[in-house]
Amino acid sequence: MRIVLTFALFVSYFLSASAQSGSIGGQVISEGQPLQAVTLILQGSTLATKTDSMGNYVFSKIAAGTYQVQATAIGFRKTLKSVVLKADEYRALNFDLSNFQNDLNEVVVTGTLKEVKRLESPVPVEVYTPAFFRKNPTPSIFEALQNVNGVRPQLNCNICNTGDIHINGLEGPYTMILIDGMPIVSSLSSVYGLSGIPNSLVEQIEIVKGPASSLYGSEAVGGLINIITKKPQNAALFSADIFTTSYQEWNADLGFKFKANKKTDVLTGVNYFKYGHPVDHNHDNFTDVTLQDRISVFQKWNFKRKYNRIFTLGGRYVYEDRWGGEMQWNKSYRGGDQVYGESIYTNRWELIGNYQLPAAEKLFLAFSYNEHNQDSRYGTTSYIAKQKIGFAQLTWDKQLRNHDLLFGAALRYTYYDDNTPATTGLNQDLKSNTWLPGFFVQDEISLAAKHKFLAGFRYDYNSVHGNIFTPRLAYKWSINDNNILRLNAGTGFRVVNIFTEDHAALIGAREVKVAHELKPEKTYNVNLNFLKKMYMENGTFFGIETSAFYTYFNNRIIGDFDSNPNEIIYDNLDGHAVSKGFSANMDLSLNNGLKIIFGGTYQDVATYEHGLKKQQILTEKFSGNWAVSYKISPLKLNVDYTGNIYSPVRLPLLSDTDPRKEYSPTWSIQNIQLTFTGFKKMELYGGVKNLLNWTPNRGNPFIIARANDPFDKHPEVDNPYHLTFDPTYVYGPNQNIRGFLGIRLTIK
Repeated sequence: MRIVLTFALFVSYFLSASAQSGSIGGQVISEGQPLQAVTLILQGSTLATKTDSMGNYVFSKIAAGTYQVQATAIGFRKTLKSVVLKADEYRALNFDLSNFQNDLNEVVVTGTLKEVKRLESPVPVEVYTPAFFRKNPTPSIFEALQNVNGVRPQLNCNICNTGDIHINGLEGPYTMILIDGMPIVSSLSSVYGLSGIPNSLVEQIEIVKGPASSLYGSEAVGGLINIITKKPQNAALFSADIFTTSYQEWNADLGFKFKANKKTDVLTGVNYFKYGHPVDHNHDNFTDVTLQDRISVFQKWNFKRKYNRIFTLGGRYVYEDRWGGEMQWNKSYRGGDQVYGESIYTNRWELIGNYQLPAAEKLFLAFSYNEHNQDSRYGTTSYIAKQKIGFAQLTWDKQLRNHDLLFGAALRYTYYDDNTPATTGLNQDLKSNTWLPGFFVQDEISLAAKHKFLAGFRYDYNSVHGNIFTPRLAYKWSINDNNILRLNAGTGFRVVNIFTEDHAALIGAREVKVAHELKPEKTYNVNLNFLKKMYMENGTFFGIETSAFYTYFNNRIIGDFDSNPNEIIYDNLDGHAVSKGFSANMDLSLNNGLKIIFGGTYQDVATYEHGLKKQQILTEKFSGNWAVSYKISPLKLNVDYTGNIYSPVRLPLLSDTDPRKEYSPTWSIQNIQLTFTGFKKMELYGGVKNLLNWTPNRGNPFIIARANDPFDKHPEVDNPYHLTFDPTYVYGPNQNIRGFLGIRLTIK
């Protein structure tokens, strides 16, 4: 009888518990897309499950109570949510991991020429994904980099809006631009090569601030930017990103892939940008923004081989027609002295490849070739240039016990010619075929579980300047999983071509002079980096990365705008130059969908000559960048507030009587964007750029000197300040507040 009673009580309890059980389920997404194979764990139990192809999961037949559910996925930080489950209830618990991407564990290749996790790299590498740049959509990589701390797109001309990329205050020629590790954007093309890279093909952008010459050659003095394109097999079947602005700018970015055969995947990207509406809000009869018509086509082939050996081929073609000038200008005035205009035709093609040799050892042959043709008119000044660069590099990746070795041999061929004094007279050697053979070796030594030491050495022989030695040292101390210290030091060497790098030499009425034969520059660089991460139990993450940097220059080449208002005088500095400073990046992610990224850089960039210190022109002391994002889940709406701020920079005045301000004010560009993700394969976005309606003409009587007489035909008429025509007084974009609206479509 006792046994029967016990059994009856057990059955009664079981039926009662069953009647009071419920379920917890939902969907896991990131950036509006479902995530497959995410692990969900019910804390305090042995229950676990994974999401299906649509990102859905469910825990069934769970007793009523309070639970914590943890979501875990590769490439994302662990996320924990609490839920109260009542009897006979289904409780929806969704996870949006957009703010929990673990960038610190991403694979990077730029720092050491090897695929390693970012945390394990002895060289600090900053990684930016397309999701970061979508917070403030732009029509080119050049403009997109304005959101990166310590990196500033610098406009060098008020009329044609060409520019370069500054890293930690160092001008564009000190930065090497790579696509898939190949140095195809440099010298002549550094001004225009960052435009027209289809954003739909970008997997991530890796930035190294500091010396990288021992691996990448003499141009990687102040740092490098490596644009990593997507692998065809991992890309979407079709993607489109199209937007327009109230300035009547149109940008279309398309990407699609197909299989050429069973062993070949092909990825194609097309970018088209059109701006053909002249605007003159500051009423100087000159276009505020250059007009552009640009198309770029990129294609990448991936070939499947035995033993998963690598073989990829890629190519890009870019054509651009841009002009700026007096509002009544048209192409019939090109090169003439009736109506002033700056007209630039750019025609460029590139080929890149990476082939793993069929050998037991890890041997890779990387190669690239590009041709760049430019036909420009700056008023009556003609600049016609051609550049060809061929590059090949063989590397051997070898591990021996605690040594991770990399051996390499490289050969670079450069042909450059133009119709300017840069290739005549004292610098006639530049008009030639320049060969740069070299070799390098790198040894990454694991001294202990928490200590790594990297030593690198590179030797190059330049057919014009002779022997080039660039050693490199790096040390990494993993204090623990959440605190990492890195120290990097190295040297750099740069051959200078002033006309391909200093646009001011071609515009305006100043006469260009080269005082003496220019010697190549040499630099010594050190960078100290500290990374700290903090994870909270509720899913909150806080990370901070700080860096201190110092670069010393010998033979620095600088254009002298001050000695004579009618001349730009180029010469090696009779002294030295120093770039030093401190930067910090902070990242805060809350489990309520709020994410804050903030970066700030303080820098002191100056020359020291004859005992006098002079601040570098067009270089700010302080800059800051931020991106604040919030996900309103019930409305399926993302809000992004981005911006930057810059302290005053010294500007090029024509004389002591020039009424324009010698220093710019502190200025800021701020933007806001709303993105609706309620559609399955499509999202809509729109917002406002330059919320403060800031433009460089604020507080100045004019921006372009003598805009009423661009050919200086009447220097004594209406010229109280005794100036000549000069459009080089520029430090920021000249576009007013404007709205934008766009659509993104992705078919997996």
